[in-house]
Amino acid sequence: MTDPVRYPEGASRRLLPKRAFLLLFMTLILPGSAQIVAGNRRLGRKALRVTLTSWAVVVIAVLLVLINRSILVNVITHRWWSLLIIAALVFLAIGWAVMFINTARIIQPILLERKLRPVIAGTLAVLMLLTSGSLSYAAYVLNVGRSTLGSIFQAGPAFDPVDGRYNFLLMGGDAGEDRLGRRPDSISVVSLDAKTGQTVIISIPRNLQNAQFPSDSPLTSVWPDGYNCGDECIINSLYPEVVRNYADLYPDAADPGAEAMMDAASGVLGIEVQAYVIVDMAGFEKLVDAMGGITVTAEGWVPITSGEIPGTSPIRHYPPSEWIAPGKQTLDGYHALWYARSREFVTDYSRIQRQQCVQAAMIAQLDPATVLSRFEAIASAGTQIVETDIAREQLGSFVDLAVKAKGHEVQRLTIGPPDFGTPQDNFVTYPDFDEIHSRVQEKLAASAEPQSLPSGDEPPALTRTAVVERVAFPTADEDITEEYLRQLAINGDSATLETLLADNGECTPG
Repeated sequence: MTDPVRYPEGASRRLLPKRAFLLLFMTLILPGSAQIVAGNRRLGRKALRVTLTSWAVVVIAVLLVLINRSILVNVITHRWWSLLIIAALVFLAIGWAVMFINTARIIQPILLERKLRPVIAGTLAVLMLLTSGSLSYAAYVLNVGRSTLGSIFQAGPAFDPVDGRYNFLLMGGDAGEDRLGRRPDSISVVSLDAKTGQTVIISIPRNLQNAQFPSDSPLTSVWPDGYNCGDECIINSLYPEVVRNYADLYPDAADPGAEAMMDAASGVLGIEVQAYVIVDMAGFEKLVDAMGGITVTAEGWVPITSGEIPGTSPIRHYPPSEWIAPGKQTLDGYHALWYARSREFVTDYSRIQRQQCVQAAMIAQLDPATVLSRFEAIASAGTQIVETDIAREQLGSFVDLAVKAKGHEVQRLTIGPPDFGTPQDNFVTYPDFDEIHSRVQEKLAASAEPQSLPSGDEPPALTRTAVVERVAFPTADEDITEEYLRQLAINGDSATLETLLADNGECTPG
């Protein structure tokens, strides 16, 4: 009866506040401990068992992060395990709140001086918000993620790397309600080293002709010598052609057009493409905005194309409504989309370079802090713009690789200028597939021993095997303004604009 912690009635007024804060601190650090020393010991022992079990799970999770992140990610993203974790978080949030309320009863605020009661009540509210509130928010985020993953990723087994690499096809295009009309404007194969996460982006121009297919592709029965029916058979027309006329060749595929594009990419590059990801470029804006924008350093002016002039053949456009200036730019979704897609006054190859730069910027800037702080918006955007056949069970290995990839420079190769010939060589019309296969293997082999990013704030420019020579122009850079470019466009001086914008494909992420 003389113990002031368990029996505060006889304690001095000076000791009571210390007792109150001590019990709150004990409930914060080790829920159940306050009940053991000053309250219901039976309740305290039960709560302490739950607490110690929870801390043990946290320790195991931390060890998995250090030893094998993919196992932890697989557990968190698993359909049923994630549901169990959500239930556990909700249970812990409620339980912790109950323990704080019980601790408040043990404190007996009526014994405290009147001016101290609001302080104890405020402290209690803050601690409950930090603990139970955080656990509740974690359960909410995990539930949003669970729903998002279920909407995007497929059920099915994970696949193993081929020759030590994961290869998947990344396509960007406008995916409207008429799926038959979708043509991918952006076609890239992203190859990840299965051990290091070293990333190589290989871009295939959308107008590449005579695409080859692997020997086991069902398309060899239709085009035994490749997709070689002339100018109509550029590679990005394969998607709608197969969806319209040859979907039966892929009877088990959810998206026959995407499967056909994977076969074409495999044949063109001489590697096995294992999965695909399709990004709706119109919805791409939402993802970039959800990220808070992306930062790139642009080397040249990029026009934002205006509407088409009615009745013109070939099609012409009104003068650009806006321009993206050179220099370090933080682009919102609208401007990032135009930066990646604009091709007015330049060739497709400049656009491909900018697309690779935007992809590298997103890889670099989609860090854990960004994901956590903007999780709901990113998840919502993802369900609207992404389609893939990657299995949910694959996420563990891919997230682990994504973390590793951030420590390496993204390397790239374009199946066309500047890496293969010049725009005048018509390489994409008459591609040399033996040369392509050889160069692809060289690039992948060179990336097998990756170099870490150099120190400093600015990431390096994308590695490439050839450099576009800047076109000399007598007008000084400081004299080139948006007004000057707009006037050239109004005057219809495309030749001067093509010269001035020749370097607008050059870009550095960040």
